[in-house]
Amino acid sequence: PQFAGLADVSISGEVPVEGEITVPVSPHGPDEDFSTLDEPVRDTIMRDLKAVGKKFIHVMYPKKSSALLRDWDLWGPLVLCVSLALMLQGGAADSKDDGGPQFAEVFVIIWFGAVVITLNSKLLGGTISFFQSLCVLGYCVLPLTVAMLVCRLVLLAGAGTISFIIRLIVVLAMFGWSTLASTAFLADSQPPNRKALVVYPIFLFYFVISWMILTFTPQ
Repeated sequence: PQFAGLADVSISGEVPVEGEITVPVSPHGPDEDFSTLDEPVRDTIMRDLKAVGKKFIHVMYPKKSSALLRDWDLWGPLVLCVSLALMLQGGAADSKDDGGPQFAEVFVIIWFGAVVITLNSKLLGGTISFFQSLCVLGYCVLPLTVAMLVCRLVLLAGAGTISFIIRLIVVLAMFGWSTLASTAFLADSQPPNRKALVVYPIFLFYFVISWMILTFTPQ
C-alpha cells in the first residue's frame, strides 16, 4: 500500500500538539451598520425625513421603478391625508360647524379607498405586499394635495368663472399626474392581462378625491 509506512510513525511527547484555531472576524458585523439602537434620535428622524422627501421626488417625477416599493412607509401618506383633510374641512372662524365630520369623511374615504384598491390588486394576482400598495397609493396623493393648496389660494381672490376654470385645469392636471404616477409604480406588479382591472379602481379613487377638491367652497 502507498501509505503502509505511516503505521510505524510515532509522535514524541516533547512535541506540542495543542494549539488554537482562530477565525478572522470583521470589526463590524453585517447588521451593525443598520442598527439604530445606538443612533441619536436626531439622526434617526433626519434619515426618515430624507427617505420621505426622496419618495415625494419620485412621485413628482414618476417613472417605472421600484423606488417606492423597496423601503415602504406610511408616514408620508399619513401626512398627506391629514393635510388634505384639514384643507378640505374649511369653515370660517365664526362658523358653528367645526368641520369635524368633513375631516373624518375625507380621512375615511382616502384610507378605505386605498385598502379596497389594494385588496382588489391582491385578488387579481398582484405581486406586491399589502403595505407596499398602500404606500404607493398614499404617496401619489401628493399632486392632488398640491392642487388643493393652489385651489385654496385661488379662492382667496374670489369665486367666479375664471376662478373655476383655473381650478378645473389645475385639478385635472394633478388628477392625471396622480393616476399616471401610481400606475407607473404598480404596473409591473400586476398580471399583463389584468392591468385594466387594476387601473380602473385607481382612476375612480383619484377621481373622487379630485371631485371633492374641485367642488370645495370655503364657508
